[in-house]
Amino acid sequence: MKNNQECSDLTLNQPVSVILSLNQRTNLYQKFKSRIVHNPYLDRTLVSFQGNKQVPFFWFKYREGFSERLVTYLLQTLKPQPGILLDPFSGVGSSLFTASTLGWQTTGIELLPVGIFATQARIIAQKINIESLNIVISELKKINFQNYYDKSFAFSHLAITRGAFSSINEEQLVGYISYCHNFVANQDIRTLLIYSVFCILEDISYTRKDGQYLRWDVRSGRSKGKNEFNKGEVLSFEDAIYRKLKQITSDFNISPIQLDLFGEQLKLQLTDQKSSLVKNLEPKIHEGSCLDILPTLPENSIDCVITSPPYVNRYDYTRTYALELAFLGCSEEKVKHLRQQMLSCTVENREKRNYLQDYYTNRGRYQDFLRIDSTFKEQAALQEVLTILDNYKKEGKLNNKNIARMVHNYFYEICFVIYELARIVKSGGIIAMVNDNVRYAGEEIPVDLILSDIAESFGLKTRYIWTLGRGKGNSSQQMGDHGRTELRKCVYIWEK
Repeated sequence: MKNNQECSDLTLNQPVSVILSLNQRTNLYQKFKSRIVHNPYLDRTLVSFQGNKQVPFFWFKYREGFSERLVTYLLQTLKPQPGILLDPFSGVGSSLFTASTLGWQTTGIELLPVGIFATQARIIAQKINIESLNIVISELKKINFQNYYDKSFAFSHLAITRGAFSSINEEQLVGYISYCHNFVANQDIRTLLIYSVFCILEDISYTRKDGQYLRWDVRSGRSKGKNEFNKGEVLSFEDAIYRKLKQITSDFNISPIQLDLFGEQLKLQLTDQKSSLVKNLEPKIHEGSCLDILPTLPENSIDCVITSPPYVNRYDYTRTYALELAFLGCSEEKVKHLRQQMLSCTVENREKRNYLQDYYTNRGRYQDFLRIDSTFKEQAALQEVLTILDNYKKEGKLNNKNIARMVHNYFYEICFVIYELARIVKSGGIIAMVNDNVRYAGEEIPVDLILSDIAESFGLKTRYIWTLGRGKGNSSQQMGDHGRTELRKCVYIWEK
């Protein structure tokens, strides 16, 4: 948030109505400051994928996920009695599988095929016949994968992924896939073996995931930018797949370590549970946008929501996970469609207002649409931010002219998400959301306060806005222009 002198300078040529609204974020902070609490248990590792590195079944590096230990902490602290849990942005299913282990019935909603495939593979892994899997893996180790190359299983590249692999790595990859399809009869084992390749695509490629895009190693011939990038060792296909298969088979035999990760209380809980109960609590997964699926769920049907939506940070997951999407057979058109279906978090997302109006009207819920739409317009602090960003756009201060539109669309759409969560959660139910504040052109957007205010407009109560001891720094570009200041990284706890 800008200081008073900066705010004063900004108002010189603005209408009175805008000038009067420039303190709305300060007012909102005063409203919620007593509920902004540093939680010493939380750190950046716990609320990111880093906390899963030593967790069994964490075979795919899904950087947008949070740790399973965080889910355990939230449930044991806020809602220890098992019930029905929902994650409307379920990713690879960290919240679903952790809660299932604790006796919860779980449901996830996920748009990207990447998360769907990872979730389905883990469900299969939990019931696979280990002896049969080991036999097949033993046979794989005797094979020269290039000898099984079948062009009908060739990697269907997207424009953004062409040249990602060396010729030998790509030939071996295709040969491995061909062998699995032609010679592995057991469908579950075949799926798990193919998922193993899915998990190593980055390791055997000239690319590295880097927020908004794929970063290209100079050896690829596609490297761009002022500084040449070298990602270090690019693993051979054989080394990478054997390492991954070893990790997978090892994880089936380390349940005591898994229990130690979660502490004594969980260890006792799991000891008391029968294995048949855990099997019956297999997560359910809906593929699609939560904007479409949440309105179909019944009122007062969910006990707890744990989730982390996309942040309003310009990250384009369809580019970050382009290799995986291509591996799963997504066409260029499919990828473009997925990008537009996502909760708006990139500068390319188009407005969904007309779509949402038609969708709610067709479901006989036009009055709900009007309520959500008006709530968005009445968020004074949000409108303050949008007005400033629009002015920055006119003055050429934004490094992309569509940032203002992206921020507008993000909050508009997440209004619908929060409204639906408030509708489907039972009385006494808990919603825990992980999210980051952001900054554009030096202007802080207090996402935590704005979303909590929206939640309260829909009848939820903000119990805590838990902050990490160390916040998130702004980008190197913004530090050069505006200095280094930390942004709150938070877990919001709302109760119905």
